[in-house]
Amino acid sequence: MFSNYKFTAAEQFLKYVRIDTQSNPQSTTFPSTEKQKDLSKVLVEELLEIGVSDAHLDEWGYVYATIPSTTEKKVPVVCFCAHVDTAPDCSGTDVKPIVHTNYQGDDIVLPDDTTQVLRKSEYPYLATQIGNDIITASGKTLLGSDDKAGVAEIMDLANFLMKNKNIKHGEIKLLFTPDEEVGRGVNHVDMKKLGADFGYTLDGGEAGSLEDETFSADGVVVTIHGVIAHPGYAKDKLVNAMKIAGEILQALPKDRLSPETTDGKRGFIHPVRIEGIAEKCTIEFIIRDFDTPGLKKKEDYLQTQIEERLRTHPKATYEFKVTEQYRNMKEVLDKNPHVVDYAKEAIKRAGLTLKMESIRGGTDGSRLSFMGLPCPNLFAGEQAIHSKLEFISVQDMNKAVETMVHLAMVCEEKN
Repeated sequence: MFSNYKFTAAEQFLKYVRIDTQSNPQSTTFPSTEKQKDLSKVLVEELLEIGVSDAHLDEWGYVYATIPSTTEKKVPVVCFCAHVDTAPDCSGTDVKPIVHTNYQGDDIVLPDDTTQVLRKSEYPYLATQIGNDIITASGKTLLGSDDKAGVAEIMDLANFLMKNKNIKHGEIKLLFTPDEEVGRGVNHVDMKKLGADFGYTLDGGEAGSLEDETFSADGVVVTIHGVIAHPGYAKDKLVNAMKIAGEILQALPKDRLSPETTDGKRGFIHPVRIEGIAEKCTIEFIIRDFDTPGLKKKEDYLQTQIEERLRTHPKATYEFKVTEQYRNMKEVLDKNPHVVDYAKEAIKRAGLTLKMESIRGGTDGSRLSFMGLPCPNLFAGEQAIHSKLEFISVQDMNKAVETMVHLAMVCEEKN
């Protein structure tokens, strides 16, 4: 089926990563940066060129498109989704992708910053890539495979299916979202217009991996109100909110409950931003747990630590605001087991070993699942994401395309 097909995912990917689409968590607009639409406009143009006639960009920066059904059977409508933005954690400006052909296991020194060295000893997945073609950035930026790999793979899927209309599949919806990296990726998705029964995000790592479980997530904003006074006459009057914030951070456990001390199914309390002056200081936290009730336990623990610190500062006050971010998609997927089963079968048909994994994070699929679109996460091949050592192999990208084609076929066969 694929022997005579020239995959386009890597070629498209090399073009897409050069377009700066970094999102901004401090922005109040949607999308958070207008430049995300620069890539979205390219995607629409390319989809129209290959015959996907309804492809369009809406006012919010979403790309919607439909690949028509090729079967006479009535089958569920499947959506494939990826996000166009890159993470604020590392620069996405002037990305210079480099293809390292026929990788043989040697260290890869990135030329624009030779202190950035990709070593097999530090990234064991490279041992599976001997003989493959590895794509990196040049050392000063992230690469952007999270999630432009998923974008390019879905675009290649569209190209393959539009050229091979003998492949039996139902109607397929494509959705490209902005602002996933800042937690707002599906805020304005028109679910009625999308019109899908279930979906799959292409935003995962190792070839063959399938993720049906994410963290549940809340955000917490703690605002400390001190008492301001002129520093020259502040004795017994001034209560410094910044110092109290420092005491709160110092009180957090050093050996548990943090990202740097947990793995597997253990969640955490993580301060991500602090801002303030002596009179008022704000700390932003993210709270994560695979068990949704565990969020409340961690929030109660954090609030207890704050109250303990304020006992020695009776004139200070605080606010504690919790915002729901997303929930563990497994709660929805366990009620729709066929969605995961179809993906397992597709991975098998692509000749890969299935790796069931839990995401220590979230995807657009987390929230889409609770919006009525059960949506596990498929591998895209991305590795060392959000860093200057980010890499991906061309062969993993092609396998992701194959898997989606098989998945479309499985959905048609099983219904």
